[in-house]
Amino acid sequence: MTPRESTLSLYRREGYQYVPVSFGLCQSLREAYRQRAGDVSFAEYFDYPEGFALEGVPGLKPIPRDPIDWSRYYESPVKEGTQFDVYGVAHEPGSEAAKHMTYMRHPLGRATSLEELQAFPFPKWDADDTAHIRTAVERAHAEDKAAVGRMQCTIWETAWYIRDMTQLMMDMTMEDPKAAFMLDTITEHASQKAVAFASCGVDIIELGDDIGMQQSIMMSAEMYDLWLKPRLARVIREARAANPDVLIFYHTCGFVEPLIDRLVDAGVDILNPVQPECMDFKTIHDRFGSQLSFNGTLGTQTTMPFGSPKDVRDVVFRNLDIAGEKGGLFCCPTHLLEPEVPWENIEAYVAACKEYGAAGS
Repeated sequence: MTPRESTLSLYRREGYQYVPVSFGLCQSLREAYRQRAGDVSFAEYFDYPEGFALEGVPGLKPIPRDPIDWSRYYESPVKEGTQFDVYGVAHEPGSEAAKHMTYMRHPLGRATSLEELQAFPFPKWDADDTAHIRTAVERAHAEDKAAVGRMQCTIWETAWYIRDMTQLMMDMTMEDPKAAFMLDTITEHASQKAVAFASCGVDIIELGDDIGMQQSIMMSAEMYDLWLKPRLARVIREARAANPDVLIFYHTCGFVEPLIDRLVDAGVDILNPVQPECMDFKTIHDRFGSQLSFNGTLGTQTTMPFGSPKDVRDVVFRNLDIAGEKGGLFCCPTHLLEPEVPWENIEAYVAACKEYGAAGS
């Protein structure tokens, strides 16, 4: 198998040859890496080219438009250095100690009428401009990497980033038409993006919205069924109509066990990140391992920052053993690695994956 074939076979629970690896680094850890490796790639630095088998693919571009003065949507001035995304969501810079963290402000948080939402300058997406997507997919495949279309914050999170979570929750609870308009608008955008990825041949589409908290789900199952499940199902259905073989990855932090069956029904293939601080991987695997594959399970609140290199190895081996010979687990950290994570634990993670793969080959 090539690295790409092995990773996709693992996700399809059809066996695998290489144990893939993946992780994200905060700014301070990126600096630490550059001091060690300079411009050397992860695959070369860790001497495990077969493990780094994923490649991100850029998505649809918004149709160009005249500049918008987003400040008019905010009651008070934004902080110097604030960046606005394509939806006008303001991301104010964090402190010197946490530069990668921002304070989010919501352009429709003060809106009181459906007409205000309808008048908002939502972006339009250029569904005809896909040459850059196809080129990136071809490049990834030429390098034996799985092409991944990343569009996490798919519906719920994008909608509340614009509207404000409290306001959108109130709209949903009251069955206010503003909720349907907001969620339908973002669902349409998500479907366009997902269809573009699928049509251009990506192997995996990464969807996701945080619907869990540390010890409970974010909303009732009934509310999820009414507002979010059918819209997620539409996005997946339309992507699969364009490419039946595409794998659907879904990210949600936190405790989401009561909603996993709904994600399966909506068409999700891979669940991320299965935080061990919130859910037990063996329990989740015993219940859903014949229907779902998994990504994550290596805790970034516990093992990665506070465990030893041996602890990291033990978790990797234990969880891959639970998944078994057919695969079904891409074992990796459950979130961005923060400054508290010792570099030795990152090296221990990659070494454990390499060792486990060598033992099973």
